[in-house]
Amino acid sequence: MSTRVFLVRHGSTILTAEDRFAGATDVPLSDEGREQVRRLAGRLGDEKVAAIYASPLGRTMETASILAEPHGLPVQPIDGLREINHGHWEQMTRADVERQFPIEVEEWDRDPYTFAPSGGESGLCVTARALPALMDIVRTHLNKCVLVVSHKATIRLLLSSLLGFDPRRYRDNLDQSPAALNIVDFRDPSRARLTLFNDTSHYEHGGLAIPAVPTARLSNWWSDEPKPAA
Repeated sequence: MSTRVFLVRHGSTILTAEDRFAGATDVPLSDEGREQVRRLAGRLGDEKVAAIYASPLGRTMETASILAEPHGLPVQPIDGLREINHGHWEQMTRADVERQFPIEVEEWDRDPYTFAPSGGESGLCVTARALPALMDIVRTHLNKCVLVVSHKATIRLLLSSLLGFDPRRYRDNLDQSPAALNIVDFRDPSRARLTLFNDTSHYEHGGLAIPAVPTARLSNWWSDEPKPAA
């Protein structure tokens, strides 16, 4: 048995196209974002979801509410799933930030895991609140399926931690599109397997079939067969 987490980024917002820093800024979904999420809701509509959690920001709660409709479940806000706070960069375009704070940007590009702009959070700070929140969800719903809606940086930092990637490279190595679907299967809270990553096949059609929980092609830890005696 295993616990399955559908880990979803919220849909596009009204600021997505403007390429602005809006981690702690509460912005609504755009019409495009709502359509992205509705298509994902159709794709996940037949899945047996036990609970739905989301960051408390408006764009994630709205995304989760749309995804919850086919399942008739309430959305439970979890503060630890919030997006990274960019401090005094919030609501500024990337071009403006690079022009006004070049030294900070240089430090952030070098190591976004331990550096934070003035008044903001580092990737380490985000991981310190988001990972325990996710682990609590997994422990609460062992051997069930749950849906978790969060944000671009937060999801990438979670995956870096779960999979043992260098978190200083999370911005270089991992991406998250709006309304992207990730699937993480937990054999127990300490062992995770990334089964699907940054999937947006629901954008243009019904979407790829949801992959089954892995039971083979991996270490014996994932096998349902009895393990040999030591």
